[in-house]
Amino acid sequence: MQKRIMHDFSPSPRDRLLMRTRLGQHLSGRPFLALTLLLFSAMAALPVGLFLMFALVTIVISAVGFVFFEVFLLLVGGLTLLSVLSGIALFSLLVSVIVSTLLFTIPNLLKHYYPHHLMMRREGVNGCFNELYLIQDLIMPA
Repeated sequence: MQKRIMHDFSPSPRDRLLMRTRLGQHLSGRPFLALTLLLFSAMAALPVGLFLMFALVTIVISAVGFVFFEVFLLLVGGLTLLSVLSGIALFSLLVSVIVSTLLFTIPNLLKHYYPHHLMMRREGVNGCFNELYLIQDLIMPA
């Protein structure tokens, strides 16, 4: 049993390597400083670890928040683009309906209310004007 205890307290090769350095020799001559350094290292490990965890979590949350913010901005931009394109499509449809309606309505109104202004004579074979045609029939034949 005593051999086992002595074996546990005997320095390992890593300990012997540390004790050969200048820091190891300095600390072996000052056991109070070595104990202070050991306690400081042991007690500082928890706060340093917590701080590093806090920093890591903050970075991850920032990255995730940035991604969500970018997705939100893309969503708003996409919806804005969709709204503008829908408005342009509706405007184009409205203008198309109005122009088509006017294209067929105005000649018919002119034909019914001013038929004598739309008539013109067509020159026949011997220089005679023998037929009357509507201008609309010349423009848009039936």
